[in-house]
Amino acid sequence: MDEAIDRREFRNLVGLFATGVTVVTTRVGEDVHGMTANAFASLSLDPLLIIVCVDRRARLHPLIQEAGAFAVNFLHEGQEAISRNFAGQPQEGIADVLHFSTDIAAPVILGCLASLRCDVHQVLDGGDHAIVIGRVTALIRGDVGAHPLVYFAGKYRRLLVESAAGQSAPEPWLNHDVRVYHEEWHG
Repeated sequence: MDEAIDRREFRNLVGLFATGVTVVTTRVGEDVHGMTANAFASLSLDPLLIIVCVDRRARLHPLIQEAGAFAVNFLHEGQEAISRNFAGQPQEGIADVLHFSTDIAAPVILGCLASLRCDVHQVLDGGDHAIVIGRVTALIRGDVGAHPLVYFAGKYRRLLVESAAGQSAPEPWLNHDVRVYHEEWHG
């Protein structure tokens, strides 16, 4: 069945799921390494765990495991050049806008929306990717007033933000006849 699915069409279809843009960073010795990733998700609140998927061919794949720690940096709409740089498209003047924390922990990109520092908790097989589960060790708030950089349909996008404060959703979006509930699973 897998052979009948066109991989390019699969990639195009999955690209219709809008995501935020992150850069995953780690430090090995004195060197900072990173990669752009949109395959990121929160996994657990107890314990605090996240996942990030890393292509096994990526240079970062063995380095995260070697370092044992990494950071996930959430980029804002003004940081597209940083994303492109860590996606293998070197950007002119990147040294002027890309700055890292200088402590010994996993490197954080200064000025991004937020960062999570993590220890490698577990690495699982995910086909041609590794599913890296990180145990969150630090939460760093950045420029929370900025808007996120978004990736959709193979392009960087920006959110359309309503200018008038307090505007509610248009009436067609409201349906008071629908009730959502959750029953605990009892087994």
